[in-house]
Amino acid sequence: MTNSITEIENAEVIFIIGSNTKETHPVIANRMIKGYRKGAKIIIADPRKVPMVRFAEHFLQLRPGTDVALLNGIAHIIVKEGLYDKDFIDKHSEGFEEWKKSVEEFTPEHVEKITGVPKDKIISAARLYGGSRKAGIFYTMGITQHTTGFDNVSATANLALLTGNIGKESTGINPLRGQNNVQGASDAACLPNVLPGYQKIDLPEVREKFEKAWGVSLPTNKGMTATEMIPAAHEGKLKALYIMGENPVISDPNTNHTVKALKNLEFLVVQDIFMTETALLADVVLPSACFAEKNGTFSNTDRKVQRVRKAVKAPGEAQDDMSIIMELSAKMGYNMKYNSPEDVLVEFGQLWPNLAGITYSRLEKGGIQWPCPTVDHPGTPYLYKTGFPKGKAPFTALKFRPAAEPADEGYPYVLTTGRNLYQYHTGSMTRRVAPIEKHAGEAYVEINPIDSEKLCIKDGEVIRVSSRRGTIDIKARVTQRVGIGLVFVPMHYHEAAANLLTIDALDPIVKIPEFKVCAVRIERLDRKPVACIPSASEK
Repeated sequence: MTNSITEIENAEVIFIIGSNTKETHPVIANRMIKGYRKGAKIIIADPRKVPMVRFAEHFLQLRPGTDVALLNGIAHIIVKEGLYDKDFIDKHSEGFEEWKKSVEEFTPEHVEKITGVPKDKIISAARLYGGSRKAGIFYTMGITQHTTGFDNVSATANLALLTGNIGKESTGINPLRGQNNVQGASDAACLPNVLPGYQKIDLPEVREKFEKAWGVSLPTNKGMTATEMIPAAHEGKLKALYIMGENPVISDPNTNHTVKALKNLEFLVVQDIFMTETALLADVVLPSACFAEKNGTFSNTDRKVQRVRKAVKAPGEAQDDMSIIMELSAKMGYNMKYNSPEDVLVEFGQLWPNLAGITYSRLEKGGIQWPCPTVDHPGTPYLYKTGFPKGKAPFTALKFRPAAEPADEGYPYVLTTGRNLYQYHTGSMTRRVAPIEKHAGEAYVEINPIDSEKLCIKDGEVIRVSSRRGTIDIKARVTQRVGIGLVFVPMHYHEAAANLLTIDALDPIVKIPEFKVCAVRIERLDRKPVACIPSASEK
């Protein structure tokens, strides 16, 4: 996040796109509701009528995969009505005039045809966001998990630049991280093209710095993303995988393809706190400690580094991840010289100035947000107060590109996936908790009442949902949450795994899969004739 969680409640406008915040980030949602009660206006753009809609001034229920068109349409109105911040644009951006031409075609009428959002709602939302200089954009994987994910995020950056809603308190572009310490993992280079602190591995001066610190030679080329590894394994180009704290059998798209790829490996190691569906396929399983069984630091979604302290002893042979990695490294011929997680943080700060001022002694008093370059620096609640590191930020011209697999005659419905409030990710932790399972232990598919009447499907009936990749039998939940032609399946349930259906098409730039759009068909399992009440549109 460019800004802090605490700033949310002081915003004038909160623009949430592709985020079911109330269920997937309830603590942050509570900040938003506090802001609402202080007078903030909330805009929500989502294919589903998510719980936060009850607080929204404007709800833009767009078709899945049409985010770029909607965001370009909002920008078009802001430009046309002169709501943009000319002084900010002149001082802090480049490419505005050329970019402005790229949004001319995205008139409210044109955008309505693409997105399904009425033009009047688009205009009203644009005026609200464009008229504020204290507006924040918040998103999650609802806009990133598309073949146009890079474009979607770039379109949010265009809006923030256009209105000057960045580099100030209670503004910004704020991706809400989906799992604990995802931010910290990214900071620490769990990415294939960078070293710690997002320092690019293909830059000689960066490699030289880390080679000197570590006493090794480093590769000059970037590696594969996780979503590139699975196809490579399937093709036999990748021979071995070491998977830590991830359950791709449930979380990756096109599950059948993923399982075949993992079985095609010569060697698979899985390091996890439980015997997951992926661990069951492994040649070696390394039992690791959970968050309460180890010391270290986590970095929060708003860049806040916080201490984690061991509360209980790890069971059995489980060890903390750092100890496992160090022991394995030593057996492979490289001795890592760390006596504790604190040593790792010290080295991190020596190699990345943004962490140089964060120490364990300072963290005793509470979390600190990077950048924090010196030990007397207070940390940085929001980024870009004095401008952008590279000078001027570019506007990005974006074309609308449809989803990889639209609905058609054979598969007439669109499936989107996500999470619910009670379960977490692939369920490897939450599905072991009896009270949670009692309340939310059953898979379901959301279907609109109009579609359920058309197909003679009753609420609670087990139905079959199929895509070109797989089939699941799952209980129907008839609800207005989803629009006509759209169905939703949460990702948590292995017995009716949503990712048996999803497509493994990737964004060409960042290689993220299109979890949020694929074509499916729906069938009743009970072939007996039933009394069907036609929908109003069919009468």
